[in-house]
Amino acid sequence: MSPPGPDRSGARPATAARPRDCRASPAATAAQTADPEADAPSAARLAVLLAVPVSRSTTLRHLRRLPLPQQAVPRVIGADDFALRRRHRYATIITDAETGRRIAVLHDREMATLESWLREHPGVEVVCRDGSATYAEAVRRALPDAVQVSDRWHLWRNLCDKAQLEVRAHAGCWATINPPRPGGVREQTTRERWNKVHDLLGQGIGLLDCSRRLGVALNTVKRYARMPEPQALRIAPAYRPNLVDPYHEHLRRRRAEEPAVPVTHLLEEIRELGYTGSAHLLVRYLNQGRAEGDRPVTTPRHASRLLLTDPENLRPKETALLEKIAAACPEMTALADLIRDFAALLKPAEGNDTKLTDWITAARAVALPHLRSLTNGLEMDRPAVNAGLTLPYHNGRTEGVNTHTKRIMRQMHGRAEFDLLRHRILLP
Repeated sequence: MSPPGPDRSGARPATAARPRDCRASPAATAAQTADPEADAPSAARLAVLLAVPVSRSTTLRHLRRLPLPQQAVPRVIGADDFALRRRHRYATIITDAETGRRIAVLHDREMATLESWLREHPGVEVVCRDGSATYAEAVRRALPDAVQVSDRWHLWRNLCDKAQLEVRAHAGCWATINPPRPGGVREQTTRERWNKVHDLLGQGIGLLDCSRRLGVALNTVKRYARMPEPQALRIAPAYRPNLVDPYHEHLRRRRAEEPAVPVTHLLEEIRELGYTGSAHLLVRYLNQGRAEGDRPVTTPRHASRLLLTDPENLRPKETALLEKIAAACPEMTALADLIRDFAALLKPAEGNDTKLTDWITAARAVALPHLRSLTNGLEMDRPAVNAGLTLPYHNGRTEGVNTHTKRIMRQMHGRAEFDLLRHRILLP
C-alpha cells in the first residue's frame, strides 16, 4: 500500500509548529539565561554561543516580556530620584533600605505617584529619603504613622555647601596667611564691584535697586553685601610632582644665599645628591617659581576642605594651616567649632536630637548668615532630621542602586524606553 499523498488543501498539519514558534522558546530561554544588566549586543552574542542565533532586537523584545518579580514590601524602604534626562525628566527608585534589594521603579518623581504606590503597598514603617519636600509630603499623606528618616550624607553635604560660602565670605580675614602676590584682573574687578555695592548700600539704596544700577544679578549683589572685605580670588597653581621636588630645600637655600647662581651649577649640585632628571626640567621648575615659594596660595576651596576634613586625617603641615585659618577672626573660629560639633552628631546615638537643638542655638548666635539658613532648613524638616541622627537607617544603599542605574543607562545610550530600563533594574 502506497503512503498517502501530500495534503493539497494548503493547511499545515496540526502537529507542525510555525517557524516563529520554533524560535520563540529558545529565544526566551536565551533572554532568561543572559544577564538582564548586559546590553543587547552582549546578549545576542551569548545567544549565538547557546546555538540560538537571534538578533539584538529579538533579545530585547523577549526581555521585555519577562515577568517582573513579585517583591514583598519591606518594613524599611529608601526612596530617591534619578535623571532619565537631566533637568527634564526624572524617575523614582524604591529599595529595601536594610538589604539594598530593588523593589520598584516609578516613572516620575511626582508626589501623587509615590503616594499612590505607598497606598497600594501597605506595611512600610520607615522611609529613608533626602531632603525632598515632595517625597516628604507624599509619605505624610499616604503613611501618616510612618517614620521619615533624613539621610545623614545629605545633611553633611548641605553643611559643606554652607560652610564653603562662609569661608568665601570671610576670605578677607584668613587671606593674610597667604604670601603677598600681585592681584590679577579678576581680583581687581571684584574689589571695584565690592566698593560700588557698599557705596550704594551706604546711601540707603536697596539690594534690588543696586542690582539694576550696576547691571548685575540680585544674588551677586547679595553675595558682595555679605562680604566684610573685598574677596581675594586667587587660584593656586597646581603642579604635578616631578624629579626636582626632593631637592626643593637645597635649591631654595642656594638661591637665597647666591641669587645669581647659574643653573648649571645647581644642576651639578643636585646631580651629586642623586638627581636623575634633565636640565630642561630644572629650568622649568625654577622659572615657575617653585623653588622660592614656601607654601601655595590657599584658596577658599582649600580652606573649606581643611575645615571639613577629620583632624585625624590631616598632615602636620595642614593642621598648622588649619589653626591659622580658624584663628583669623571670631566668625571663622566659631565656624570651625560648629563644623566639628555637627560632625559628631552624624554618628547615630540617643540624645543627638537634644544636642542638635543646642547646635542650632549656637549657630544662630553667630554672625554666619549662610549657616543660619541651614538651621532654618533643619527646623522645617526637624522630625526626619532627628530620626536620621538617632536611628541606624540611611539611604546609602539606594544611592548605590542609583549609581548602578547610571551604568545601565550608559549602556543603553538613551535608545530604549522606560519599560526596558525598569526591567533591567528590577530583574535579578
